[in-house]
Amino acid sequence: MLLAIDTSAGTSVAVVDLARGVIAERGEADTMRHAEIVGPFIVECLREANVVPADLSGVVGGMGPGPFTGLRVGIASARVFALGAGTPLVPVISHDAIAYGHYRRGHTGPLVVVTDARRREIYWSAYSEADAAGLPVRVGPPGLAKPADLDAPTWLHARWPRLDAATVSAGELGLVAELTHAHQRPFAANEPLYLRSPDVTISNGPKRVSR
Repeated sequence: MLLAIDTSAGTSVAVVDLARGVIAERGEADTMRHAEIVGPFIVECLREANVVPADLSGVVGGMGPGPFTGLRVGIASARVFALGAGTPLVPVISHDAIAYGHYRRGHTGPLVVVTDARRREIYWSAYSEADAAGLPVRVGPPGLAKPADLDAPTWLHARWPRLDAATVSAGELGLVAELTHAHQRPFAANEPLYLRSPDVTISNGPKRVSR
């Protein structure tokens, strides 16, 4: 049984199990309330699923891609909860959960998943298909681009069906982790996919004080 947390696009928390599927899930599309609601969502999901941290075999963290401010909340929450519960952190790329859900609902063949990166940019990931286990086959790492770049007829995946997603389901994120483990596939790297530098930078010297 896994606790799954994603804040790459909105906030979503779920408790999942390979045999039982999604047992409990909470979601909020608002991208400004991650820190405020992720804790209550965790408590509510654990209570609804009637589980305690000791029952969990792992904590799934959505690694993005996502904007720095929001994405780090979910990853930090997953890492801290996993540490406190004494259970492994399981990293999963958030776009893989979106693609998994779309294939699960009947899509076949190629797919491009797109989410908002803000600053008039988008994140994208391309998938060739779902494999025999139902897991999406990503053809490369997630990317960051201007919307016009994906609309250009010369873009490599220009003719592939496109899915623009506003949210990520933690339930589907957790099921990707369950299937990945069950079929002995490699997990994602335990590194957040910001794909751009944060706005805040560290000064190289002392702050100048004027009198």
